[in-house]
Amino acid sequence: MALVALFLSSALSFAGTWSGVLVDSGCYDSSERNVNPTDTMIFVDRDTNQEIAYCAPNAKTKVFALVQSDGLSFKLDSDGNAKAVELVRRTPKRPRFSVTITGERNKSTLKVDSISMAT
Repeated sequence: MALVALFLSSALSFAGTWSGVLVDSGCYDSSERNVNPTDTMIFVDRDTNQEIAYCAPNAKTKVFALVQSDGLSFKLDSDGNAKAVELVRRTPKRPRFSVTITGERNKSTLKVDSISMAT
């Protein structure tokens, strides 16, 4: 039984590397929810680049998300948020924080081992 539980828990987590743009998670979530309920073409009408620019993190940001080039977004775990705060604090202000994250994915959350500016 323990073996089955171990298999199922490992099946839900995916180790790897993700690249994308770091955003303020609360701002980005709000922007994603800000749609007309009768609009059936929400993916066509969206300007993801504008949302990313509007939700660029700053020194006051505490909760982050990674938005990939395909539009998928992942929230960072608490350790990842702490690492992102440190990265934003030590990096000169910029309109886009393109980053690479290594760690594990569990559904829509990344458990961050490392985060660095993409080259």
